[in-house]
Amino acid sequence: MTPEQLSQAVLDTVKEAVADGALTLTAVPETVTVERPKNRDHGDYATNVALQLTKAAGMPPRALAELLAERLRKVEGIAGVDIAGPGFLNLKLAAGAAGELAKSIVEQGEAYGRSETFAAHIVNLEFVSANPTGPLHLGHTRWAAVGDALGRLLEAAGADVTREFYINDAGNQMNNFGKSLALRANGQEVPSGEGLYEGAYIKDLAQTILEEHPVLTQMPAEAQVEAFRTAGYKLQLRLQQESLEKFRTHFDVWFSEKTLHDSGDVEGVADRLAEQGHVFEQDGAVWLRTTDFGDDKDRVIVRSNGERTYFSADCAYYLNKRDRGYSPCIYMLGADHHGYVGRLKAMAACSGDDPEKDIEVLIGQFVKMVKDGEEVKLSKRTGNIVTLDDVIDLIGVDAARYALARSSVDHELVLDVDLLTSQKAENPVYYVQYAHSRMASVKRNAAELGFDKGTAEDFKPELLVHPREEELLAALAEFPRVVAQAAGTRAVHKVAHYLEGLAGKYHAWQSEKKDCRILPLGGDAPTDLNRARLWLVEATQTVLRNGLDLLGVSAPERM
Repeated sequence: MTPEQLSQAVLDTVKEAVADGALTLTAVPETVTVERPKNRDHGDYATNVALQLTKAAGMPPRALAELLAERLRKVEGIAGVDIAGPGFLNLKLAAGAAGELAKSIVEQGEAYGRSETFAAHIVNLEFVSANPTGPLHLGHTRWAAVGDALGRLLEAAGADVTREFYINDAGNQMNNFGKSLALRANGQEVPSGEGLYEGAYIKDLAQTILEEHPVLTQMPAEAQVEAFRTAGYKLQLRLQQESLEKFRTHFDVWFSEKTLHDSGDVEGVADRLAEQGHVFEQDGAVWLRTTDFGDDKDRVIVRSNGERTYFSADCAYYLNKRDRGYSPCIYMLGADHHGYVGRLKAMAACSGDDPEKDIEVLIGQFVKMVKDGEEVKLSKRTGNIVTLDDVIDLIGVDAARYALARSSVDHELVLDVDLLTSQKAENPVYYVQYAHSRMASVKRNAAELGFDKGTAEDFKPELLVHPREEELLAALAEFPRVVAQAAGTRAVHKVAHYLEGLAGKYHAWQSEKKDCRILPLGGDAPTDLNRARLWLVEATQTVLRNGLDLLGVSAPERM
């Protein structure tokens, strides 16, 4: 019995009491919360439903608890109900009800943990969104891991998710990119202090472009800049896409900022926003009165010289997302974009949307790498930044994704190359993956002994009564709730922490070799208990695999 099933059983009990007149309520709650008590002596789960309904029912909470307890004791799968304090209900599950979960998980397989919690949400999840003028760096790498994992989590919780990469391919930086490539292609140095791109990768890009288009340097200077800008953009964007795919980060939409300008969306922003009454003119410029909704200052949309601001493009992009039917629109931005939170939310409000419902802005803090106790700052590719490809080479995809996902984005993060490439328990990704591989090994060993878990009809869940098994089953039952809560709070790291706790409970269970032997000794014949424990092994393996998949991390069978 999962927490959700138990919650439903309590809710059904309330409804039955109302239906037969034992309880008077004008409205029955949609859900009832059941939680694991800190002290397991108080039962497997506890609920405050009696306290929650006491006022509406016009009954003292203790009396209401007594009424519900008497009925809950008759529910199949509930072994006992005690009343604590002013009216808390402590629920003890029957051994068979708890153990039955193992079979349910195995039968559900990849579906276990998934729900329809956010089925009504059509989410646009924008992350990474780098300029197509250079390789993706360590900061982008954090969002690549966390953003993709959040997309997987939201989908697991029922949301319809579109992962979107906003290509910043408009503006002066693209012209500077073309100039930098043209200079390098002609054997010239890129001057400092002029906003041009000086990284060593520019020389490599220019050389690659020349190999494909050797006639470019024979064109007039101005035409060269445009040609190198176009070719460099396509090449660098393709390299970014290849790096992200190698990192298991897939985008459904690659949205070009330039298309917003070409389509007239940016030009039409002022007229669209004016409909809501928050646009005004001052000193020859057109402004959006974002201070109406908490921004620290009003924002210029069109400068006095007629030039559209970058904020105007931000507005056009948001309106484009909403026109495509997305809500919420989630922006995942780096620490240097903290000032964008207020203006983006205010802009959404100025468009007539609900800034608490239709738009979310998540800010990720800085990340750095250390090796041999020293910070890794230089890249063999760029000479001045650590790139996504460097991270893959130094740590590997699994370790990097897991390490980046297991820390709250609110905190700065240090990736220790030596730790994350080690095979020891202190390495969190190794600790979890090793637990999964141990389970696979147990199943292989059972097969060598000539037995397996047997059929569902032969499974005896009531045999899984050892305290370690009860702890493990209770942890497995929490997985769907962890997934839904992590998706709802945008807290990917909660899944990683759950997996580490689950792996720890499995390691502790398997270490109880005397009392919790999974495989029979020597030439002993396998028993029903051995088979029941194999069901529990496979259930735990299923949950670890499903959880790792939500983080985009592999679940190896051997290590």
